[in-house]
Amino acid sequence: MKLRLFVALMLAVAAQVMVAQNNVAEEVAWVIGDEPIFKSDIEEQYQQALSERVPIEGNPYCIIPEQMAIDKLFLDQARIDTVEVQQSAISSEVESRINFFIANLGSKEKVEEYFRMPLPRLREKLNEVYSEQYCIQQVQNELTKNVKATPADVRRFYNKTSKDSLPFIPMQVEVQIITINPVIPQQEIDEVKSRLRDYAQQVNTGEREFSTLAILYSQDQSTAVYGGETGFQSRSVLLPEYATAAFNLNDTKRVSNIVETDDGYHIIQLIEKRGDRINTRHILLRPKVSDKDLTDALARLDSVRTDILDNKRTFDEMALYISQDKDSRNNNGNMLNEKTHSARFEMADLPAEVGKKVSTMQPGDISEPFVMLNPKTRREQVAIVKLVKRVDGHKADLAEDYMIIKEMCEASEKSRIIHDWVVQKQKSVYVYIEEGWRNCEFQYDWLKTGNQTK
Repeated sequence: MKLRLFVALMLAVAAQVMVAQNNVAEEVAWVIGDEPIFKSDIEEQYQQALSERVPIEGNPYCIIPEQMAIDKLFLDQARIDTVEVQQSAISSEVESRINFFIANLGSKEKVEEYFRMPLPRLREKLNEVYSEQYCIQQVQNELTKNVKATPADVRRFYNKTSKDSLPFIPMQVEVQIITINPVIPQQEIDEVKSRLRDYAQQVNTGEREFSTLAILYSQDQSTAVYGGETGFQSRSVLLPEYATAAFNLNDTKRVSNIVETDDGYHIIQLIEKRGDRINTRHILLRPKVSDKDLTDALARLDSVRTDILDNKRTFDEMALYISQDKDSRNNNGNMLNEKTHSARFEMADLPAEVGKKVSTMQPGDISEPFVMLNPKTRREQVAIVKLVKRVDGHKADLAEDYMIIKEMCEASEKSRIIHDWVVQKQKSVYVYIEEGWRNCEFQYDWLKTGNQTK
């Protein structure tokens, strides 16, 4: 079992862990090189597994320390290879996790109370865990970077794999889409800008706090609950127009001019800069689409649909000529699944409105125009969709699921390479396991590596 030490929800049971650490002596269970694995470390990981209901197939006091030992082998190699941690990416992950905690516990103060440590210390601990995770991943990526399965490799892998072990693939669909963004009256845009200028004025004169206004009025629900705070982000993560305006700010008491992005219109306040990362607050407003504009857009797409059904134009042509969906327009209107980077979607992965239409369609059908929310910008738009293909649920098959089988083939080869590397690495690193921790069915033979002191 690959136990990544549950860092995705690191410290989820920190309160219990702290109590445990106060009562468990710092007893050494394993030693890898000159790195000890304490019993308290193992207990902590076990408690986290219980909290997250992560199944452990076997004795946790065997599986957990072995995975920790394997991780230490990779970290030792990372030091030898002088793997450089991309601190900006790590910091972004840490801030995302901190925001997750705040969202679930309600405030920064409650996070500090729950974990019994100030936020700077929590950030430091998370940074350490994510940095180690990054180093481990980099070593593994370097070991397996040349793994690329050919069609012949995939076919051999499929033929020798027990059909019972092949995954079940739920029903999937391939969908084309054409979208139109309704025209927004200039009057509505002017109204939004006027409101934002008023908010900026209130903050700049000290009349009201930016965070208060963000909680009350910002339409970015993911940040409004935090007073508009985005957390530390790198320039590449932010929308280009937002990033340019944010990084040009220097005064934490002043508010930016109005910034237009694909999301809508923003005003921004600087909180702090740290090298190539920045923490800001923002208020987002989106101009409303009138009923008339929606009706006009629906009528336009209805005419487009009629032309396609009358064979005057193809769906592919109309997608290229009029669709305003950037992701699919230049791909003949074919929607791309960002999770799998393929044209196939499970129903749950489609935008809700698209999924509802597709569920009642047959391959080749084109829906009537409907209103949907753009999944990225949350703005209303009008769309028609064509169901290209439906593949019923089935056991993974080479003909229908080549890419899935290919990924399985490559994953199997990567696993073999990593396994063989661990076996060799064990021989060059001192390994010691205390009595009482040896009576296990380990994945690797730690007791006969040549370096084990008995």
